[in-house]
Amino acid sequence: MKQRGFPDRENKGGTILFYLIQNADVYAPEHLGMRDILLCNDKIIQVAEHIDFSFDGLVTIDAQGKKAIPGLIDQHVHITGGGGESSFKSRAPELTLTDCIESGVTTLVGLLGTDSMTRSVANLVAKTKALNSEGITAYCLTGAYEYPSPTLTGAVDNDIIFIEEVIGVKIAITDHRSSNISAAELSRLATQVRLASLVGGKVGEVHMHTGHGKKGLSDVFQVLEESDIPIKHFRPTHIQNVLEDGVRFANMGGYIDFTSTDPVSVAKLIAETLPKVPFDRVTLSSDSNGSMPQWNEKNEVVGITVAKMTSLFSCVRELVQHNGVRLEDALRLVTQNVATALEIYPQKGCLAPNSDADLILLDDSMRFDTLFAKGRLMMQNGEILVHGYYGK
Repeated sequence: MKQRGFPDRENKGGTILFYLIQNADVYAPEHLGMRDILLCNDKIIQVAEHIDFSFDGLVTIDAQGKKAIPGLIDQHVHITGGGGESSFKSRAPELTLTDCIESGVTTLVGLLGTDSMTRSVANLVAKTKALNSEGITAYCLTGAYEYPSPTLTGAVDNDIIFIEEVIGVKIAITDHRSSNISAAELSRLATQVRLASLVGGKVGEVHMHTGHGKKGLSDVFQVLEESDIPIKHFRPTHIQNVLEDGVRFANMGGYIDFTSTDPVSVAKLIAETLPKVPFDRVTLSSDSNGSMPQWNEKNEVVGITVAKMTSLFSCVRELVQHNGVRLEDALRLVTQNVATALEIYPQKGCLAPNSDADLILLDDSMRFDTLFAKGRLMMQNGEILVHGYYGK
């Protein structure tokens, strides 16, 4: 029976829910081999070769022939829709819970993009709260392409400190649609985020849309050279646009984020880049529900499409099946590496005792068969069981 997402989930009244997944080939993301996995409500409580457990109401799932992997983490999602470069008609649609489940994403970070005039941080925070209520884990970033950054409270640092879901700020660099932020302005923004991260107990990331512009990551390198701000706060995404700078940045200890919108070409780029950088500094995100304008040499829009969240695991599959990357390594780009970068590991990004019960079973074609998000069964036998509040 299909269900709608509700904040009380399935255990209203404090009912204890146990699921025992048996005979799964576990990638946690490291390859553990054949294991049983015991879930209790929203947590994994045991992963072992054999679990002998009984409880009234226990649900047992035979995962023979299937691989168990952590739920995916997508750290760059336009949950309220992006776009706008081709006038009002080009506004991309909002993300739905169904989009997440069919894409295997159990944790995400929402953000604004080009358009912070007809879209707002208030709307973004509200949508983030809605997705959490519907059953996945959602965070968000204040700010947008423009600088000074749009906020909800009137200040970037206050947004990070006082709004539970906000973990950093979004900005755009080296792009003709950006505010052409200077190195000095970037340094001040990062300093503000740094202090807010300490006061608020958040990761405090400066998430940088990185375009094809002339400056590359030069301003970031200048700030790192001239200030004492830790490199962990700077997070360039769409790194394939400035890959040479990205390799340098990763070797300095920074995280670089590829965008999966074209899984075939991006997987090839990632496979070529991995030997050149520390593996644990590479992540992958989808840019889902953001617009993908095509520009001519005059920076005029000549076409526009919308990014899909499904590209995230398509890129992982492409890495494994056509680029010689081991499954356990490809998975780290969308699980352990991202969770570590967001400072939510090992709560997220792995299959281990005390981690959140975010789990996927893959069939022998690497397609999603079963999905749990925070211990709730969202998909089984390839059928989505839970949809958002208003259905599909």
